[in-house]
Amino acid sequence: MSRKPLWTLIIVPFILAVALIGGTVWHYGYRQALDRLERRGTADMSLVLGGLVSDLQRYRDQAVALAEHPTLTALSAVVTPHQMDRARTLLIAAADRTGATALYFVDASGNVLAGSQPRTPEGLAQSDYFTRAMDGALGTAHGIETATARRVFQFAAPSFGNDGRVQGALVALADAENVEFGWRGSQTAVFLVDNAGRVFMSNRSELLGWRGVPGDQVLIPPEGAPVGFARKKVGPHEIWQVDLGPYLPRRALRLGQDLPRIGMTGAALVDVAPARQIAALQAGAVVGALLFFGALLFLTQERRRSLARANARLEGRVAERTATLTQTNLALRREVRERQEAEAALKRAQAELVQAGKLRALGQMSAGISHELNQPLMAIRQFAANGGAFLQRKEPEKAAENLGRIDEMAHRMSRIIRNLRAFVRNENEPMGQVDIVHVINSALEMTGERLRGDGVDLVWQAPARPVWVRGGEVRLGQVMINLITNAADAMTDSAQKRLEISVEDGVQVTVRLRDTGPGIEEPEKIFDPFYSTKLVGADDGMGLGLSISYGLVQSFGGRISGANTGSGAEFTVALEPWADAAPRGAQREGAA
Repeated sequence: MSRKPLWTLIIVPFILAVALIGGTVWHYGYRQALDRLERRGTADMSLVLGGLVSDLQRYRDQAVALAEHPTLTALSAVVTPHQMDRARTLLIAAADRTGATALYFVDASGNVLAGSQPRTPEGLAQSDYFTRAMDGALGTAHGIETATARRVFQFAAPSFGNDGRVQGALVALADAENVEFGWRGSQTAVFLVDNAGRVFMSNRSELLGWRGVPGDQVLIPPEGAPVGFARKKVGPHEIWQVDLGPYLPRRALRLGQDLPRIGMTGAALVDVAPARQIAALQAGAVVGALLFFGALLFLTQERRRSLARANARLEGRVAERTATLTQTNLALRREVRERQEAEAALKRAQAELVQAGKLRALGQMSAGISHELNQPLMAIRQFAANGGAFLQRKEPEKAAENLGRIDEMAHRMSRIIRNLRAFVRNENEPMGQVDIVHVINSALEMTGERLRGDGVDLVWQAPARPVWVRGGEVRLGQVMINLITNAADAMTDSAQKRLEISVEDGVQVTVRLRDTGPGIEEPEKIFDPFYSTKLVGADDGMGLGLSISYGLVQSFGGRISGANTGSGAEFTVALEPWADAAPRGAQREGAA
């Protein structure tokens, strides 16, 4: 009992209201789309008709210009074969330049004195355009030639004699088909209707020759029975509904434009199917949205009662599950806290492992570093003794020279100590702009004594300018020192010891270190933790250097790889270049 009244009193009126709204939206959208079609069609029609009038203006201007040409006006006095040939040549050349069908120079009686074609125009002496030219004005007309069935435009420009009277005229004929050829590719159907109501020109050949019956809703083709069509007004717009062929719209917006300069009326037929589709889409969207929200509202009301019943059952179940969920939540929180503590411990262990790697490398380099520091100290002692002796001899210039050398040695020791402090301390600063050339030079300065002591031939041609990358200076320094010392360790038993270092600046900055050692036994495992080909012991390491270097390079967004070359091993470090190649102040990370 309750379903039927609900359907009758709510759903049916709602559907009727939606249909009314949809019809209103369709009508409004159709009107708006027709306005846009009219603007676009008017623009297309004006462009086509403007080009047509410009083309016809060319023939008219040519007739006016040639009417007073001396070669032609001389024919009115006396005609010789030579003059006839010159005049004919002139007219033929002029017709070729403009594409005119024919050019004629005629006397006041309509007799052709010279022409680009041997055929005489039909009914010239009795034509309106010739009569107007004889009255001293420019004559224009259009028509269909009986002999050739061609549609032509006729122009007659008067030629005045020395006494100011009209002595003849220059007649120009233009083929309408040649004129309309250039605008047949237009999507909009455009046609010209003369004063007799006949379609004289069109970019749709099937419209040519059609004419309307005044006061009747029919069109008469050139041959055949009349074709009925319907006119309909949609606001200010006139809609034609007619079947004129497969290349013309069945329902079209009719546009018109007067062309008094050529005595015709321009018209266009714009297909309204897109406008109807747009209006249908708009109406369909509105109707669909209304139906959707109406159905949604109806279903919401129906489901509200069902939800009320289900809610009572759910509340009982929720009460039962609350205790269990609370216990589970506490357990999850404990597990999350334990995981966080484990991650923090792991990070601390990794940092300590990195620092241990630095200290181990420092211990391996201690002998070389001691030698690097001992040499400047001994030189300082020698230069100080020499300076004192020169002062006793009262030779202050040489004493000052020794003091300058002492200052150089002190700077050298300060640089070595600064690099050591930067290398050994923990680095917590964010990534920044780092000169990789400076990093390599610093690493070589710290490992140089080791390389020289082992007899390693170093090939390193530093670039002339800084190469800026994204990273941390201290961490990059540790990577370079690890790779250099690994190469030196690998070449311990090699007959030829040679280490080549190069930097390639491109889309990525690539550092290559190539040695002449025995190569890599298992390249796919070299970056695994605790993997090493050395004997396990205090001096041979734990196999963590390359693993640490791998993690450091990845933290900069780069990559490190190793491969055999046939004569040794090559390690490649690819780093992201700094976005701004120009240095912006002292941004080196890890500087002491």
